[in-house]
Amino acid sequence: MQIEQLDGGKTESADGAFQELRTAFRGSLIAAGDDQFDEARKVWNGMIDRRPRLIAQCAGAADVIAAVNFARTHGLLVAVRGGGHSWPGHSVCDDGLMIDLSRMRGVRVDPAAKTVRAQGGALWGDVDHESQAFGLATSGGVVSTTGIGGLTLGGGSQTWLIRRYGSTADNLVSADVVTAAGDFLKASETENADLFWALRGGGGNFGVVTSFEYRLHPVGPLVLGGPTFFLWDRAKEITDFYLEYVQDLPDELTTILYYWTAPPAPFLPESLHGQRVVIIAACYAGAAKAGEAVVAPIRALKPAADMLGPLPYTGLQSMFDPLFPKRIYSYAKSDYFDAIPPAMVDDMIAWAERKPTPMSLTHLNHFGGAMGRVANDATPFAQRDATFAFSEDAFWDGPEATAANVKWVKDHWQAMRGHSPRGAYVNFMDDEGEDRVRESYRGNYDRLLRIKRKYDPANLFRLNQNIKP
Repeated sequence: MQIEQLDGGKTESADGAFQELRTAFRGSLIAAGDDQFDEARKVWNGMIDRRPRLIAQCAGAADVIAAVNFARTHGLLVAVRGGGHSWPGHSVCDDGLMIDLSRMRGVRVDPAAKTVRAQGGALWGDVDHESQAFGLATSGGVVSTTGIGGLTLGGGSQTWLIRRYGSTADNLVSADVVTAAGDFLKASETENADLFWALRGGGGNFGVVTSFEYRLHPVGPLVLGGPTFFLWDRAKEITDFYLEYVQDLPDELTTILYYWTAPPAPFLPESLHGQRVVIIAACYAGAAKAGEAVVAPIRALKPAADMLGPLPYTGLQSMFDPLFPKRIYSYAKSDYFDAIPPAMVDDMIAWAERKPTPMSLTHLNHFGGAMGRVANDATPFAQRDATFAFSEDAFWDGPEATAANVKWVKDHWQAMRGHSPRGAYVNFMDDEGEDRVRESYRGNYDRLLRIKRKYDPANLFRLNQNIKP
């Protein structure tokens, strides 16, 4: 079997080398041509169609160690898959080795300590299901099929609890990591503290995380949350209201403004199906009675559909899962902003009207609160004092619409770049180059570089928003 090497060449791996890996491996080793191969190589984004030479589906940390040692010994190109939601497809590679954690989804809650430990292949739905049994939650993704690994390692700013409890990375207590040397390390505030700092936003640059331990908070089982839908002819009015409304909110309320096309979902009136809409979506992580007073100004706008009310936290987390299934085609870009000037609002609306497919959307996330009170150098995530993030997210059903959607995202993003952006959320970046990575990490880049050189000097883990040693 020929496998891609780090230097771009190919290596012939002898049967003896594979036999040695098989002997040390309890999970499944899947090669091109095996019955399971095509399904095992698929990731969430339908744009990504890559064919690794070998997929190592790990059953536990011992398998991860064996796979990393095999890759390092033979100088192989490596992709690491957790939940498989990486937008640019970093979870899978052509011709190399895919270290697949998708079988490692165990979750254990300690309700007394208010912590949860989850294996590296777990999804946010797995964590929410277990923690909500005790009325607890951590700051997890807004789509339940998202992997915990990628979200956490990228910083985790896409969460309904960010203003109340901070980002996903802020809630990380410890992590078990297999480094490029094949060492199994615990990273926390007191053990390998430099590695722990780097993991909370530095991406997959520093090793394979086999388990994450998070701090839990009292949330649910019911929260006040959900979307309100407004007809598109009110886009300017609702956007201007939103920008004023979020200037003085309690930490308990996290909101997102969406420009979208209402899907043919059973929870929406048929009169809205297929209509362009503006959405204010919210989650109030506190007492519902107090929350009703806070969201009253949104209701006073008389939305065309009001779904903002008490609902299970797990329901809020999974509300839009069916609309973004595995293998949907997708492409996205994003930037942080300190303010949204009127000219930017005009551009946001104009570009939203040019989207080529109905499922494509844009969203404006509002931050501040708990996340904003943490220093920018406390973790690699260096955008804490940003007020907003704006993202252009294209979704479509097949390859024939790819060119138009990618062009719309890129052109839209370039137009927004004229309004003083300050860097990106690394989980919403394509492969955009070293300068863009440095821009996004701002003053934290050089520290990340030093830690990368310590734990991965040969850049074994390079399929990510790479910090080149």
